[in-house]
Amino acid sequence: MDLKELREKIDSVDEQLVKLFSDRMKIVGEIAEYKKENGLPIYDGKRELEKLAAIAEMTDEEYRLYLSDLYSCIFEVSRSYQHSLTDRDDSPIVQSSQEEDGDDVPSSDGSAEADSEGGFSFGLLGERLAHSYSPMIHGMLGNGGYSLFERDAAGAEDFIRNGDWRGLNVTIPYKQLAYRLSAVKSSTAKKCGSVNTLVKRDGKIYGYNTDYFGFITTVFSLGVDVRGAKCLVLGNGGAAGAVRAALLDLGASKIVTVVRKGENNYENLSRHADADIIVNATPVGMYPDNSSCPIALEPFTKCRAVIDLVFNPLRTRLILEAQRLSIPCAGGLLMLVAQAKKSNDLFFNTTKDDSIIRDIHAKLEKQLGNIVLVGMPGCGKTTVGKIVAERLGRRLIDTDEKVEKAAGMTIHNIFEEYGEAHFRSLEEKAVASAAAQNSAVISVGGGAVLSKENRIALRQNGVVIRLTRDVRSLDREKRPLSAGDLNKMLQKREPYYKEAADYTVANDDEPEEAAREGISKIGGTDE
Repeated sequence: MDLKELREKIDSVDEQLVKLFSDRMKIVGEIAEYKKENGLPIYDGKRELEKLAAIAEMTDEEYRLYLSDLYSCIFEVSRSYQHSLTDRDDSPIVQSSQEEDGDDVPSSDGSAEADSEGGFSFGLLGERLAHSYSPMIHGMLGNGGYSLFERDAAGAEDFIRNGDWRGLNVTIPYKQLAYRLSAVKSSTAKKCGSVNTLVKRDGKIYGYNTDYFGFITTVFSLGVDVRGAKCLVLGNGGAAGAVRAALLDLGASKIVTVVRKGENNYENLSRHADADIIVNATPVGMYPDNSSCPIALEPFTKCRAVIDLVFNPLRTRLILEAQRLSIPCAGGLLMLVAQAKKSNDLFFNTTKDDSIIRDIHAKLEKQLGNIVLVGMPGCGKTTVGKIVAERLGRRLIDTDEKVEKAAGMTIHNIFEEYGEAHFRSLEEKAVASAAAQNSAVISVGGGAVLSKENRIALRQNGVVIRLTRDVRSLDREKRPLSAGDLNKMLQKREPYYKEAADYTVANDDEPEEAAREGISKIGGTDE
């Protein structure tokens, strides 16, 4: 079947879809009239969650994520149409807040100005926050005055009680403290047993849990049906409470909390090898300890979803292991963005459309992710890397340069005096350090992919592009291993290049063209 015939088939399907969509919107209009006559809200969060879960089971697994995205858009369009028919604007977040939080948390007037009880400050309270993405996310949400407040335990309590703030997000390890100090707790916060969002209003501190919303957003981004599932939750901190509450509300049949010491711990996980869903709610694997992983996934042969709440690195070892095993998985960045959006709405009593969550998440992944160049020695990685870095306004990290700086000698001299094994050890440290960074262009040595540790590290925060060049054109100058048979070297390394790379770009002609193609591959622009 040629392209024309395939397109004709698509056109036929589209005609059917348009008719079905029109039929659906007519019914949506009838529902809007019924809701208007009976004083019902447009948005029914529970109904949408249940519908998304049911829809996910109607198609093959490879299409579930796309079907979930499609129906999220359909629901959004349907709500907009119903609003236009009823002249009402009870958007998802407003109504969701009412459903989750009840009448015990009054709303403000929506003004962003300071009142007599609090100052102008918004921000994140935690113990160590140097690498937080929250100011960036809240800036994208329109809150340019968002700050970081690092405090020890005593300082955190005093800051919550007496600080000049109006709205706070709260992270490790102060979510239970925030819960205790909240004069008024939302019903969701009570359900979760922790607070991660504080708002000062009417002389009181109001406590909310927006992690709950963030986690549910992540679950449905995967198109995973939680109903009847056995779930393993690793950790028992503030975030774990929100995870358990959300899983229960989504219909999980059994939730097992795994802690270091307790009835269910990391030594007896084999008794739960039948788990359907695994959630890491611990900081294990979080920057700077990127090489750690809380559990091995291979024993969990029934596992059909893995969620790691860690968002830095973008892909933890646990997530990379799930990807290797073809298990649907998600890191913590989407949850971070979703809970921030919910928090921002609470701070200002505004309602931004949920579609902004996906937009910000996509921008952050592209902005924070590294661009990693691998390939044979002399294929032009550094040259192309410099061009890419300049065009995208990023810094270039050359791991060979890092090795030479650490050793105080050239790579050629390292090989001569200490041998290849010593060089590879230094290289592994340089790669780990470079790969843990964000928003960089990284050029690695030709043999770096031989190390499994390097291949894993480079993928945690990076999109990996393999540069190729005809072996006869490879630069051999000052390259200790290039004096031998390069065809034999390429044959040995080929499987590792293929495993490491997301994309392949030929660099046989002009490096500027290779750089342009590499940028295009990752969805970037050098305009």
